[in-house]
Amino acid sequence: MLETTVQDVKAKLDAGDAVHLIDVREAQEVAICTLPGAEHIAMMPLFLGMKKTAAAQDAEIVVYCHHGIRSLEAAKFLQMQGFENVKSMTGGIEEWASAIDPSMRRY
Repeated sequence: MLETTVQDVKAKLDAGDAVHLIDVREAQEVAICTLPGAEHIAMMPLFLGMKKTAAAQDAEIVVYCHHGIRSLEAAKFLQMQGFENVKSMTGGIEEWASAIDPSMRRY
């Protein structure tokens, strides 16, 4: 399974699990809202190899975007790069704002 829910991500973060968050949205989207501690790598720089994640190869990685479409592609890409424990957050930051943090700015 290449996807995880916002509830599962929240539970892991609350438990203090070492989860490396990667936000693949564009800079103007990140400026609106983001999850604390997330590494920002937009899709094109990631795919073109212009920017690489700081995550260790064996780290638990959760990738997210606005609705979960771009992050699923990025998770597949990271798997092809050898990252084994990577998932896409289903529904993205929009689902996070809806289900976890209704005070978060939305767009």
